[in-house]
Amino acid sequence: MPRGQRERGRAPQGAPAPRSPRAESVRRIATERAPERGSLLEILHEVMAEHGWVADEDVVQVADVLNLSVAEVHGVVSFYHDFRRTPPPAHEVAVCRAEACQAVGAAALYAAAQQRFGPRADVGVREIFCFGNCALGPTASLDGVLRGRVTEADLAHAEQEWSR
Repeated sequence: MPRGQRERGRAPQGAPAPRSPRAESVRRIATERAPERGSLLEILHEVMAEHGWVADEDVVQVADVLNLSVAEVHGVVSFYHDFRRTPPPAHEVAVCRAEACQAVGAAALYAAAQQRFGPRADVGVREIFCFGNCALGPTASLDGVLRGRVTEADLAHAEQEWSR
């Protein structure tokens, strides 16, 4: 066994375990991008683009290809808000909660989004700490589309559009 594997807390490799089609896809992505400088983030972004989220099995595959510990890859996935750990809902509302947006009503907008969409399993509500759109706060992303000066009426309009 190579020296670095045990030092990083990886289990010794025996016979290769059968892999799911998803695991094969993630291994392909990781293997293709591994030679690039700083490849971990690029690999994770590509996994997100292809699969919509980063599953536990994806973390294991990426760690194996890059010779990193599962904890190292998980740490990166859990640190950046861009990486989902669960399948995405059909719709997503992300409200900026940074100071500039808070000063113009983001707290009330976030509370309204939670109240309106919280009971719905098909809509995820999350908070982001700065979209960089400070002059047009409160800012929110509705299904990935950045919007400025968002109001509760905008949330209601999005809900109507999603119901069509």
